[in-house]
Amino acid sequence: MNNNNETTLEHMRRMKLYGMQKAFKLALDNQSLSILTADELIAHLVAQEWDDRQNRSVERTVKNAKFRYPAQIENILFETERGIDKNFIYRLAECDFIRKAENLIITGSTGTGKSYMASAIGHQACLKGLKVYYTSTSRLLSQLKMAKADGSALKELIRLERVDALILDDFGIQPFDHQSRMLLMDIIEDRHGKKSTIFTSQLPVSLWYEIIGDNTIADAILDRVVHDAHRIELQGESLRKKVKLKSE
Repeated sequence: MNNNNETTLEHMRRMKLYGMQKAFKLALDNQSLSILTADELIAHLVAQEWDDRQNRSVERTVKNAKFRYPAQIENILFETERGIDKNFIYRLAECDFIRKAENLIITGSTGTGKSYMASAIGHQACLKGLKVYYTSTSRLLSQLKMAKADGSALKELIRLERVDALILDDFGIQPFDHQSRMLLMDIIEDRHGKKSTIFTSQLPVSLWYEIIGDNTIADAILDRVVHDAHRIELQGESLRKKVKLKSE
């Protein structure tokens, strides 16, 4: 390798053109530069840099989403007894509902794969360049309560408002106290009509009114969440129990 090429590679590295640097080094090692025109070489290096940046962007987005599972749409079990419409799930995986700021509600008994499905759809959104954040409802509300105590709650709410898809897992697993209701109302109000929220819950939607409590607040929250939300109702036995039985 001549000094000019070594200098070029070093400049690429220092300018953080990692995809371009890797492609140029590979072309040098393979001695394929001579078969490329100047236009072809530039197009090849730019394409490799573009792909590298896109891949690193997706990796950052997935990492920041903090998914509970490394879930993939293609790994969802579309068994008949689960009551899943495969075509519907794949339409959701296009993420148009997120771009339209529509909500999604996934319900079913424990172990039926609600969190996995929400994570899979969220991961698909990351691949499409959308920002996603996954959290359990109770943990998020606890964190916001602590933030309220130290004066940083507004900053946290603004951060949540900017997320394209907020996944609230295990919604309603604990009853809401007054402060939790008000914080939930703030989250929903900030996102209504602007961003998408994905809920998973062991409870059917018909019981959400009771679990939220306070008629006025429950009315306001559910009116913004449930009215035109997409719904998935998972059925069948616990998948975790099935896996355990198969392994025995």
